[in-house]
Amino acid sequence: MNIITALSITGILAAGGTILLIAGQFDLSVGSGTAFVALMFAIAAQSTGIIPATGVALLVGAGIGILNGFLVTVVGVNALITTPGTPAIFRGLTLSIGGASSVRINGFDWAIARPLFDIPMSAILFLCIAIIVAIVLARTVFGRTIYAIGANENAARLVGIRTKKTLFLGFVISGLCMALTGPVSASQLGSTSGTTGMGLELAVVTAIILGGTSLKGGTGSMFGTILGLLIVGVLNNGMTLMNINSTRQQVAAGTLLILAVSFDQIRQRFIRS
Repeated sequence: MNIITALSITGILAAGGTILLIAGQFDLSVGSGTAFVALMFAIAAQSTGIIPATGVALLVGAGIGILNGFLVTVVGVNALITTPGTPAIFRGLTLSIGGASSVRINGFDWAIARPLFDIPMSAILFLCIAIIVAIVLARTVFGRTIYAIGANENAARLVGIRTKKTLFLGFVISGLCMALTGPVSASQLGSTSGTTGMGLELAVVTAIILGGTSLKGGTGSMFGTILGLLIVGVLNNGMTLMNINSTRQQVAAGTLLILAVSFDQIRQRFIRS
C-alpha cells in the first residue's frame, strides 16, 4: 500500500500517457505541467479557497492538454518536439511566478486522509482512474479507435476515423490527469515549489513501456501499465531501503528505461520476422 501511495501521482499521469502511447503519441510535459498546476492551485487556494482553486487546477490542466493537442494535431508539430518544448515554458513560468521559495497550502490534507480500509485518498483516486481508463480502452469505441490509430494512422483515417479529433482528445485527457496530480502533490507535501514533478516524465514513460505498451503504438493496456508501475515502485522502494544514493537511483532509473525500450525493439523485430 505504501508503494501504491507513493506511485499515485505517477500512476495517474501514466493513465493518460498509456492512452497516448497506444495511439503512437507522447506527452513529455507531465512533470512541469504538474508543477504549474500545483502552483496555480496553491496561489488560488490562498486567495479564494480550496473549491475554487480546484476549478482553477482543472482549467489549467485542460489548457495544457489543449495547447499540446493543438500544436500536434492542428499545427502539425511532432509530439517529440512539442511536449519537450512546452515543459520548458511551464517550468519557467512556475519558477518565475513562484520564485525560489515554496508556496504552502494550509489545511489541505485531503490526499493523505484514509477514509476507506486505511487506504489514502491519493491511492483510491489512482485506482479509480486506472479502472476507468482500462474500461475505456477495452470496452468503448474511443478505446478501439486509439488502438486503430496506433496500429496504422493512415489506414484508420481512410476508413473514416477522425484521427486528429481523437488524438486531440487524448492530449486533453493527459492534461486533465495533470490537473488532478497538481492538487494531489500539493496535498501530500503541504506545499509546492519550482522543483515539483522533476523526473516524472522518465518514471511515467518507463512504467508504460515496462507494462508492454509499444513505442510504435497499437498495443498496450492499463493493466500492463500498473504492472510496470509496480516494478518501478518496488525498485525505488528497495533502493531507498538499501540507502542507495539518489544520484545512483537516477542512473538505475535511466538504465531501466533503456532496457525497456531495447526489449520493445527486440520484440518488434521478433514479431516482424
